[in-house]
Amino acid sequence: MKKQLLLLAMMLSMAANVFAVEVEIDGLWYEVVSKTKEAKVIKSKNNNYYGDIVIPSSVEYKGSNYSVTSIGENAFYACGSLTSIAINYGVKTIERAAIYYCWNLTSVTIPNSVTTIEDYAFSRCYRLTSITIPGSVVNFGGSVFDDCNNLTKVTILNGVTSIGGAAFARCSSLSSVTIPNSVTKIESNAFLDCRNLASITIPNNVTSIENYVFYNCSSLTSVTIPNNVTNIGYRAFEGCSNLMTITIGSGVKTIYERAFANCPELTDVYCYAEKVPSMMDQNRNPSTDAFEDSFIEYVILHVPQASINTYKSVAPWSGFKNIISLEGPTPETQKCATPIISYDNGKLKYDCETDGVEFISEITDVDIKRYYDATISLTATYNISVYATKSGYDNSDVATATLCWIDQEPQIDGIINEEKRVVADAVLIQSNGGVLTIQGVDDGTKVNVYNSAGVLTGSAIGKNGQAMINTNLQTGSIAIVMIGDKAVKVIVK
Repeated sequence: MKKQLLLLAMMLSMAANVFAVEVEIDGLWYEVVSKTKEAKVIKSKNNNYYGDIVIPSSVEYKGSNYSVTSIGENAFYACGSLTSIAINYGVKTIERAAIYYCWNLTSVTIPNSVTTIEDYAFSRCYRLTSITIPGSVVNFGGSVFDDCNNLTKVTILNGVTSIGGAAFARCSSLSSVTIPNSVTKIESNAFLDCRNLASITIPNNVTSIENYVFYNCSSLTSVTIPNNVTNIGYRAFEGCSNLMTITIGSGVKTIYERAFANCPELTDVYCYAEKVPSMMDQNRNPSTDAFEDSFIEYVILHVPQASINTYKSVAPWSGFKNIISLEGPTPETQKCATPIISYDNGKLKYDCETDGVEFISEITDVDIKRYYDATISLTATYNISVYATKSGYDNSDVATATLCWIDQEPQIDGIINEEKRVVADAVLIQSNGGVLTIQGVDDGTKVNVYNSAGVLTGSAIGKNGQAMINTNLQTGSIAIVMIGDKAVKVIVK
């Protein structure tokens, strides 16, 4: 039996040698497969990769062309003298740790033929400063750029659907990341300890933010969780010590413990979820420390108007300084200006500073009553009230005035149908805070104002058709206005 197994192993080895051969071509080592006519860049036998390297699209071996389709696992592992790698079109896969710990590498060119970048592919390449991930990449592993602490800018073109765990962890100089809308998942620790990351846009298609994703991103000042996200993971934003505003989308259902812990600069949290998100620990037990050490007792929580009372009744939400509507305070409806009443040439007139209003008025004749005296005074008096109204506006305050006719005497000239025509001067009296304005007063006519006890409270002489008197009478009290020898009672407004 042992002889049979040994023979089988020898046969497999011979077959492998037929189809896969390790060769050096122009300074690079390849594994070439004659059956598929493909070649993979592999680790140098004497570990002598250095300087600037160009990986070609194809190589020639024993008269045949081989397409270079991948950079193998650990191919450039710990090549400390390597300074740049230009990868030509045709390479599809950069395997696990292919360019790991190349501490002097400053430049990498990735063609848009690459579809897969595996775990740790560029990890600990300390001198890399920027990188562009082409749109052809659909598989993006974990810890790809872990600990590339001089990497400042990363652009990921549309194509990647998932950013692997710890993909950019400890990239302490990283300040800018462009994440395409094709990304639906950001795995745990993806941007952990990216202390210089000042802003991040989480794509709308992301459905979950996992544990520690932005842990200790201490330069972040604001973050928006899109509406498609349903879960915010354990300690996802803990230690974001300059985070001031958080916007939580309407789809969030669960927030795990310490998700926003130790964010002491927090001032506002905007949560659009109408149903209050539940709080859980890692074992899915109820928890209340999602905002631990973030001083929420000084933070304003903005939530849907219909959900305010529910948020107020559930910890830790109930611990916020103030819980107000996302819609903000109800906007104050503009109010129509108070009408101005005037009387001219036999016509009562209303004006308003608000254009396009409709006037609603009421006029009552206070002289309509039953008399028992032999002599009846025909001094007519009318109380006028009016307000302005307009669609979209609140109604104005009510303006009031008293219109009366005084100095009546029979007129003989111009008798019509043998009836006596009554001549009267119209006077309009308005009050505002105890100040009475009397319009229609003849110049030189003395006007006195008395209180209900008959005590004089003010007087004036008619000038330019009016008299203005500050009576100091209280609102609602009765003023007796004497115009010449005629008296009119007025309620002070």
